[in-house]
Amino acid sequence: MIDNVWLVTGAAALGAGVLNAIAGGGSFLTFPALVFAGLPPLAANATSAAAVSPGYLGSSWGFKDEIKSIPSEVLRREVIVAAMGGLVGAALLLVTPAKLFAGLVPWLLLLATALFALGPAIAARRAGKGHRAWRLPGLLLVCVYGGYFNGGLGVLLMALYTLTGESRLNTVNALKNLNSFVLSWLSVAAFAWAGAIVWDQALWMMALATLGGWSGARLAKRLPSQVVRQLVIGTGLTMSAVFFSRLV
Repeated sequence: MIDNVWLVTGAAALGAGVLNAIAGGGSFLTFPALVFAGLPPLAANATSAAAVSPGYLGSSWGFKDEIKSIPSEVLRREVIVAAMGGLVGAALLLVTPAKLFAGLVPWLLLLATALFALGPAIAARRAGKGHRAWRLPGLLLVCVYGGYFNGGLGVLLMALYTLTGESRLNTVNALKNLNSFVLSWLSVAAFAWAGAIVWDQALWMMALATLGGWSGARLAKRLPSQVVRQLVIGTGLTMSAVFFSRLV
């Protein structure tokens, strides 16, 4: 019989898979659920990263048509950059204290949400392609963040792609999910190597996050673009408020 702790972590994983596919921010369900389950913060963070990682695979599969439409050389470059960023971020988490970075997280999330909200207007005003030059350097920085702390990764990636001129929201979602999948699996491998993951909870949550990711991708493609955009902005503002409250 499944006790309440397992029900809470399982429901959090399912919801995180759906939320990550649509807007990002699923770790804000899994991380608190694992803390509720009694895990210390570092183990909860590593286990949360493991829990949501398969959901990115499910949601990437849900956007397979959009991924196929992206030029292979673009995908290859971005996957390599995402992999590098994920490994660097995981290494930073394992060797440095998180206190300073934790203080920056709410500001980073708030900035990302603002950039995502203003991205289309900024891109429209900048008719040239100069802003696209920031796409790969920006992706590297965001993926380092994602390897270090997964919370808000989806919002940051969607802000990056919107700001650098990607106007098709389904393509933004497809790239967000694919690169999240790549960087999260490599960072999880680093956490596993360091023995930071609680595997009984991680495996249970991974299965449900995968189901949630696949379902969320299908839902995201059916929702109007404006609704998805509002969900992303609402998620970003909510996550920012949560992290600011932790600084008080």
